[in-house]
Amino acid sequence: MKNILKKRILIPILAFTIFFTGTAFKNDFFEIAKQIEIFTTLFKELNMNYVDETNPGDLMDTAIKSMLADLDPYTNFMNEQDVEAARINNTGDYTGIGARVKTFKDKLVIVEPYKDYPAHEAGLKAGDEIIKVGDIVVETYKDGAGELLKGAPGSSVEVTYKRQGKTQTATIKRAEVEINAVPHFSLVNEKTGYIVLSRFNNKAHAETNYALRDLKAQGAERIILDLRGNPGGLLNEAIKIVNLFVPKGQLVVTTKSKVKKYNKTYYTQIDPIDTEIPLVVLIDCSSASASEIVSGALQDLDRAVIIGSRSFGKGLVQRPKQLTYGTQVKITISRYYTPSGRCIQSLDYWNRNEKGEAVRVKQENYNEYKTKNGRKVFDGGGVFPDVILGPNKKSAITDAIVNNDLVFNYATNYFYTHNITDVNSLKLTDADFKDFKNYLKTNNFSFETETEKAFYKAFEASENEQLNDNIEKDFNALISSLKNSKASVIDENKDYLLELLTEDIVKRYVYREGLYEYYKIHDSRIKKATEILSNSSEYFHYLK
Repeated sequence: MKNILKKRILIPILAFTIFFTGTAFKNDFFEIAKQIEIFTTLFKELNMNYVDETNPGDLMDTAIKSMLADLDPYTNFMNEQDVEAARINNTGDYTGIGARVKTFKDKLVIVEPYKDYPAHEAGLKAGDEIIKVGDIVVETYKDGAGELLKGAPGSSVEVTYKRQGKTQTATIKRAEVEINAVPHFSLVNEKTGYIVLSRFNNKAHAETNYALRDLKAQGAERIILDLRGNPGGLLNEAIKIVNLFVPKGQLVVTTKSKVKKYNKTYYTQIDPIDTEIPLVVLIDCSSASASEIVSGALQDLDRAVIIGSRSFGKGLVQRPKQLTYGTQVKITISRYYTPSGRCIQSLDYWNRNEKGEAVRVKQENYNEYKTKNGRKVFDGGGVFPDVILGPNKKSAITDAIVNNDLVFNYATNYFYTHNITDVNSLKLTDADFKDFKNYLKTNNFSFETETEKAFYKAFEASENEQLNDNIEKDFNALISSLKNSKASVIDENKDYLLELLTEDIVKRYVYREGLYEYYKIHDSRIKKATEILSNSSEYFHYLK
């Protein structure tokens, strides 16, 4: 009977399944091969017959990036330089001048020199504009001028740079540069430890582990973990950091994908350091990915009070895949879910508006989940803090101010026009904010809102329809009103902008190390965290 069942039923079903699975695969394979052949023939004909000279490399780069841009911003093609940059981000080690540098068409700008590294030792400061590296003029160098600053340890490079309009030179001796995942840890007071975790590279767990043990040895009985501005990184490091505070065998994160091998559950693997020590985690709108796994998991497990502003909302996981000629493609392979079951991805890249922009998940579409103690948490929009402090929503205008380097450049000018002996006493005033707004005007800062674009488009249409004579007066009044509204938005974001200015200015005088000491004295989130941690009933009230 078993043999009959096997021959007449099971084997045909199995064969049927294999046939259709194989056919589906063949159909996909044929479609892929077909599209590649079409593209190859198009690419050849274009390069052979186009009226002007073409650059095949540039064309292909544009084609690849345009294709991937239709998916999500995290699925990226990486050339050899990008692959090296990703390696540095994951390891924190490279050889160079020891500074964060921003590349422009005609210059390299020192964004932040690392204290006691070659650029700092050679006297370079934030805001210095490198125009020449050795004999090479940056403006004439096409491909990745920042690479000119790298080289073998101990080798020297001469740079020509501008500072406040004056041209100077410096010789920098390159060295091994190690970027710490934990750039600072110390005691805020006798019983409260403070740990800054700035990135999730492959040293994140080891350095956080060391910091936690050291602070406990110094007498810390409660901990503040600062994840503000941390863009994320390695998933495994995030799990191990959660493991410092929760027992072995605890579910931390689940990943789900259409590809079965990427469907995984991740549990803590080792014995923790301390499952009882009161813990506050600080986050902001730039805390993303692995930062959200740590903060989201600790919130779901009622293991920490989360303070700050809503996190970025990146619930997608990427994996690099090797390609030819040293290149890679980083592909979004899955979504991740915190212990309560929520995915905090905030943008839906697979449903876009008429402009092709990803749609933000609407609050009414958020789903409710429960923490271990039964507290309500939600998906769809990042990690929401238990205590909201700071701007909970980014403003397009403030983003434009930052992205145009106006905060950075103002801080540079401030440094060279103010002599501050005790930076910990620095407090920017209303007069400073007024001066900053004047700086925006003198530097021709302009930001066209989506509303203005729509109005200008409508007015242009009215011209074609010969209606503009009737509405021009009203149109000008509307535009004037919008400009006043933009000015008021800047005023509404005064506290946030002053915070950004203060941070940049403090770093000019005492570098990043000094900024964290400044935070411990002045930062409102650290003050609130310290207050909650010092009152056990208030602390446990948030968790219950």
